[in-house]
Amino acid sequence: MNALARETKPEADANADRLDAEKAAGGDTVAFERIYRRHVARIHSLCTRMMGADEADDACQEVFVRAWRKLDRFRGESALGTWLYRLAVNVILGRRETIGRHRARTVSRDPAELPLPGRGARVDLRMDFETAIARLPDGARRVFVLHDVEGYTHDEIAGFMGVTTGTTKSQLHRARMALRQQLD
Repeated sequence: MNALARETKPEADANADRLDAEKAAGGDTVAFERIYRRHVARIHSLCTRMMGADEADDACQEVFVRAWRKLDRFRGESALGTWLYRLAVNVILGRRETIGRHRARTVSRDPAELPLPGRGARVDLRMDFETAIARLPDGARRVFVLHDVEGYTHDEIAGFMGVTTGTTKSQLHRARMALRQQLD
């Protein structure tokens, strides 16, 4: 059995990513398209969960535009998928910050005034989990997705978002309570 036959799918994908990243950094658009096709579903899913379906397409597109521009900075110290994922988190948080600044001009900045999403008028109707996540307040949704869905620690999330770990813990608690209320 030759070495290629013994190579597992994740190893093959990692090797393909490395080769395609080198080619794409040199301007090879076909190599970048292969990278895009291998990673777009995961990146789009993250964008949808953290920003909602309305913003996900634009955010995902921005991630890959930035990836194209910054591929020459990819050093291969981590998997390309990990690098893209981190780039996506940065894009999402940046977009949320911009949206937050825009909202701050028109609404109160007091987080206590943010309404918790409530149960709909028809209790007998059940909503799916993705819809419930989308209804969470922005900060609670971001922390919930990063912690409970993606597995980041409170320290990592606090670093991403520029807040304290106490804030991430309270936002996670708020998200869980709101989800419990919505899904009961």
